[in-house]
Amino acid sequence: MRTHKLASLALAVSAAFSTSIVAQEAETTQKKETALEQITVTAQKRTQSIQEVPISVATLSGEKFESLFSGGEDILALAVRVPGLYAESSNGRVAPRFYIRGLGNTDFDLAASQPVSIIMDEVVMENVVLKSFPLFDVQQVEVLRGPQGTLFGRNTTAGIIKFDTVKPTQDLEGYAKAGFGSYGTMNFEGAISGGLTDELSARLSLLSQERDDYIDNAFTGENDAIGGFDEKAYRLQLLWEPSDDFSALLNVHGRDLEGTASIFRGNVFNQGENGLNASYDRDTVSYDSDLLGTGADNNPQEYDGFGTSLKLEYDMDNVTFTSISAMETAEGYSLGDVDGDSIASQNFVTQDKLNDLEQYTQEFRLSSNTTDAMNWQVGAFYYDASFNVTSVDGFYGATTVFHENQTWAVFGQTSYQVNEKLNLTGGLRYTHDDKSLIVGDQNVNGFAVDIGFASVQEYDDINVGDGQMSYELSANYRITDDMSAYARYSNGFRAQSIQARDVAFESAPSVADAETINSYEVGFKSDLLDGTLRFNGAMFYYSVDDMQLTAIGGDNNLTALVNADEGEAYGFEIDSQWLATDELTLTAGYSYNHTEIKDDTLTISGCAACTVTDPVSDDGNYIVNGNSFPQAPESIFNFTARYTVPMGDNGEFFVFTDWAFQGETNIFLYESVEFTTDDNFEGGLRIGYENFEHNYTVALFGRNITDEDNIKGAIDFANLTGIVNEPRILGVEVKYSFY
Repeated sequence: MRTHKLASLALAVSAAFSTSIVAQEAETTQKKETALEQITVTAQKRTQSIQEVPISVATLSGEKFESLFSGGEDILALAVRVPGLYAESSNGRVAPRFYIRGLGNTDFDLAASQPVSIIMDEVVMENVVLKSFPLFDVQQVEVLRGPQGTLFGRNTTAGIIKFDTVKPTQDLEGYAKAGFGSYGTMNFEGAISGGLTDELSARLSLLSQERDDYIDNAFTGENDAIGGFDEKAYRLQLLWEPSDDFSALLNVHGRDLEGTASIFRGNVFNQGENGLNASYDRDTVSYDSDLLGTGADNNPQEYDGFGTSLKLEYDMDNVTFTSISAMETAEGYSLGDVDGDSIASQNFVTQDKLNDLEQYTQEFRLSSNTTDAMNWQVGAFYYDASFNVTSVDGFYGATTVFHENQTWAVFGQTSYQVNEKLNLTGGLRYTHDDKSLIVGDQNVNGFAVDIGFASVQEYDDINVGDGQMSYELSANYRITDDMSAYARYSNGFRAQSIQARDVAFESAPSVADAETINSYEVGFKSDLLDGTLRFNGAMFYYSVDDMQLTAIGGDNNLTALVNADEGEAYGFEIDSQWLATDELTLTAGYSYNHTEIKDDTLTISGCAACTVTDPVSDDGNYIVNGNSFPQAPESIFNFTARYTVPMGDNGEFFVFTDWAFQGETNIFLYESVEFTTDDNFEGGLRIGYENFEHNYTVALFGRNITDEDNIKGAIDFANLTGIVNEPRILGVEVKYSFY
């Protein structure tokens, strides 16, 4: 098949050129670099070279990062841009779901937990809405693959995506960037940084992303009805440094989004066939007009968010004390025609409103700051969050449920340099997690209640708690000055979960017990050819006990949490980068993930219209034992190339292209002909001129330049509903930097 051929070619290119996505793009200067830039990361909450960390880490920054978002993309643009990393959503720009090494959570509920943790400026973003904060003025992205339970706690069983923004400086510097593209896409981004006094510096960063509605509603006859968005965000940082020993960093940020939730497209699959059918039209849907009294305004989305954090750091003799206090808030709603069509017998329009989300976190750390053979850190962490969700549909009416979650933890980690070649690291963390659910008002003005089809149900409050130990042990051995090998064992857990989505449909909430992961990994890291070639790789195996899964949809249209006895996965990643010549830089990465559900007693309901290929159990449900994890691409390949031509003494012409390929992916727990994807790929292109003397860049850009229609998700109702990727965006971008 096409993707398999492309993947084979990709591996050949990777082996031939030994290129890498994990390395940061060396900043282009008037004088060309003769070696790759050394990258530092904070994967272990201290600054280290990426080549010395005994963890599979990939980074994104510079042109490689900025190019992904030139067409107005949100955080989902990171999907398959790093080996082993995937992301998708059925709730537009505000509720992304992440997967690393095949492990994630397909649950679309606003209270759902995920095994991939998002860390922004050292603050955990636990709720799915908080995970979607817009990305701008970012210094570096780190993708940590594998469990990170010792230093980062529960709900990191798959890994972490860590974002660090650019910090304030005493020197005056900044940039302004403007982009204009297809469908009325407009992107404006900028930042200014400098000293307010000798001790106080500040940085203000701003973002505006817009796109016009471009999708027609055939049912109402309205042109350009949905599909657009208007996103505004800001970040203000104040850094106070009264002495060499103390610093205080205040971060205040917020967002305002008005747009469209995920576009659900009904009847875009033919029963018994794979791929989009002839009735699919990217620019047209057929949505019901008035099931919720909203006119034709199905699929709007509005969210607001505000957050602040304060990081205090004090260097004492041989020890550094760090305190990070943070608060995050959010609220908003989405209104979706989830069935994706206007057929009366299949009407399913729902509105989900997140109310009063408040998250408070506090972390204290003590860490050594000497050059001794032993380094260590100990700390404590506290987390408190609460919110409520109101769900409304056109038949049952409205229900409101209240969620609360408290977590506390203590942790410690130490690293010992045994000799000049061998370094050992070990860590422990104890975490206790409590969750509660209260069901509030139900079936307000519900048609189902009025006709006697449904009645107000009484549900007991749910309270669950669990405490577990997480631990890890790793060894890093430097074979030569330019090559090292490592081995790592890590353990972690995802806390118990409560799913209250089914309360809206007269069914009881469901609860999943905590899951525990044991992960084994070996890898190597190398800088070769006089520092012009970086080639890293890792192999892994992990098993998840009591794996949390979400049985979504089916012919009863319900959503329930279940625990499988075990989930198992193995695979590998290759990350490489090559500075081939002064003019040509190539990167490539490849990952393979084999995932498998292991539970011969677990059965789930299947969809009403699709062709399920799993065996049927005695109860009429489908046996999922042996199936791959849902939304877990078997393979991922990505590739970039940058070629430059000098233009006089002060500038250069450049061409930059990036491509990402996604292998076979099963969308749901059960396997079916219709809901399996393969051969998905997207490419991007930038062609422009950069002037070094006057610090400006002008470029033409394209995202999804071949205008691929890739299936990203589905709703398994009777009408075979699908979700596809963003359309092709072509445009121009101008950037000016000053310093």
